[in-house]
Amino acid sequence: MTMNLPELSLKLADAGYVADRELAMALHLMELLQRPLLLEGEAGVGKTEVAKALANVHGTTLIRLQCYEGLDRAESLYEWNYQRQLLAIQARTASGISVSEDDIFSERFLLERPLLQAIRQERPPVLLIDEIDRADEEFEAFLLELLSDFQVTIPEFGTIKARSIPYVVLTSNGTREISDALRRRCLYHYVDYPSVEREAAILQRRLPDIGASFALQISRVLEKVRKEELRKVPGVAETLDWAAALIGLEIKDLHSNPEKVFDTMMCLLKTQEDKLRFTREVAERLLGKVA
Repeated sequence: MTMNLPELSLKLADAGYVADRELAMALHLMELLQRPLLLEGEAGVGKTEVAKALANVHGTTLIRLQCYEGLDRAESLYEWNYQRQLLAIQARTASGISVSEDDIFSERFLLERPLLQAIRQERPPVLLIDEIDRADEEFEAFLLELLSDFQVTIPEFGTIKARSIPYVVLTSNGTREISDALRRRCLYHYVDYPSVEREAAILQRRLPDIGASFALQISRVLEKVRKEELRKVPGVAETLDWAAALIGLEIKDLHSNPEKVFDTMMCLLKTQEDKLRFTREVAERLLGKVA
């Protein structure tokens, strides 16, 4: 039974993901229409976490396919266990038993990769196809059969239809354009950096001891940091790291120990270029007017 929108939003929050209304609606429609959902946005905004939270909400398995250049069918869909096939052929031949193609290309020699594994689950899993923009266009074309009909064809074995329809989440960091054919098969949502209020809510949900005012203070600083000319803009994961570091050092106000607060801001910076640019003066400017 499909959850209603308020119930889904509440369960996502319980799973540690504070979704805005538009994202919650996209997930609701994804379930209602049994359509894949393409999440696009900058790295670090929490796209992958959506799939993890969704698996938690439904109490189901998360199956992840990490995309990269050169990804092919053997690594994403299936592969034959050639070593076991060879041993079986040798054993039958030694016993004088004839070997047929059906004997060799059978279920016991089939190695499931994430895509095949996802459609062979009795209970719908969450299938995360992460960073689809890193894969080749040829791999996108291969995905179309799976995402259209939820079935795959293995030449030696036949067509395998899904036992259950997985919740499919695709993510893209926008490093290349996704094909129109793939977009047409998906619902779409752009995941932006969270608002100050939502990021504060995320901090409170993930770090229960932080306190509402301190969470809001940290979120306001992050809003300013993201407007700086940084090579790698800090995402929500970096916010959580920084907040956890501050709590661990027993800092409860960003003005209480400026030197230590500045030192911990290394949690937000991921390149040497950004560390050199993010001087003490820059930190003082960003922290100066934060209440």
